[in-house]
Amino acid sequence: MSLLQRIFGERRQRTALDPLYRAAVAEARDPFWYRDGEVPDTMDGRFDMVAIVTALVLLRLEEEGEAGRADSVLLAELFVDDMDGELRQLGIGDHIVGKHIGRMMSALGGRLGALREAKVTGDYRAVVLRNVFHEAPPSDAAVDLVAGRLQKLAARLAATSAAALLEGRSAAS
Repeated sequence: MSLLQRIFGERRQRTALDPLYRAAVAEARDPFWYRDGEVPDTMDGRFDMVAIVTALVLLRLEEEGEAGRADSVLLAELFVDDMDGELRQLGIGDHIVGKHIGRMMSALGGRLGALREAKVTGDYRAVVLRNVFHEAPPSDAAVDLVAGRLQKLAARLAATSAAALLEGRSAAS
């Protein structure tokens, strides 16, 4: 396979995951999180929500085993592409974008680890405190609301077939 075939083949594969990534971003931008859940409606707050919802989707793909591995890599690449574009729109230059992307990927990885643990323990509250509110929640009620909704989202994703998930659809709540 030539270099061009690999590059353009990968781009086509990544494009196939656009519906899934768009659905994850739409979920993260749902006004519920910011209005009812009191997540800060700032760039950082929005990043936190996109990262945590993307992490939940990545964990769901992980459940597919080897069959989901390529899709999870491509979804993570879409996340990187999206964040790269956002940073560039903000006017951040080439020499700094890489550092920001590295920190964002580290943040995504941290959320993956925390959510893996939460799936075992059922404690989404700790994940929300650390990864959404950064230990400074507006209220206990907001933490409980966001944690409960994330737990329901994880359950909804778990009940969704891989085929439906890749189309950007999930099981009814």
